[in-house]
Amino acid sequence: MSAVRFAALVALVVWVGGMITLGLLVAPSTFRLLQAQDPANGRVLAGALFGDILRRFYLLGYGCGAVILLSLVIQKLAGAPPKQFLLRAAIVVAMLALSAYAGGPVSGEIAQLQSRVTGPMTALPDADPTRMRFDTLHARSTRLMVVNMALGLLLLAWYAHE
Repeated sequence: MSAVRFAALVALVVWVGGMITLGLLVAPSTFRLLQAQDPANGRVLAGALFGDILRRFYLLGYGCGAVILLSLVIQKLAGAPPKQFLLRAAIVVAMLALSAYAGGPVSGEIAQLQSRVTGPMTALPDADPTRMRFDTLHARSTRLMVVNMALGLLLLAWYAHE
């Protein structure tokens, strides 16, 4: 049973650690460096690069969430259910749903908006409807990831406490 718990813990660490790494290191560095290298096109390139990284990361996150959920179910069926099984499972399901929403409709609409604009979105006036929608979706995407990080850290604290 410890192998099943270990698999869940590794998946959780990869998922949460990935979110933290992307948000605090990869995104800022990508945009800063590419803009410095190519002031005219760097922001667009950074957005395309980071968007591709995020799409791949969402797939990794779905896999990690599935491993965590499956391990909780295996532990429950094997007769050694983790404390607060239903709450933990609900948190993982919520994290997967938030990731699916961010990685599907939100990311899809962001990509669609970006494809309609030549140049960086920040070149559009603040009151431009396309920019306003992009800014709203970008903020939503960021909030969804922050909520997922917080939920993941809560689960991680549970594992550390046991």
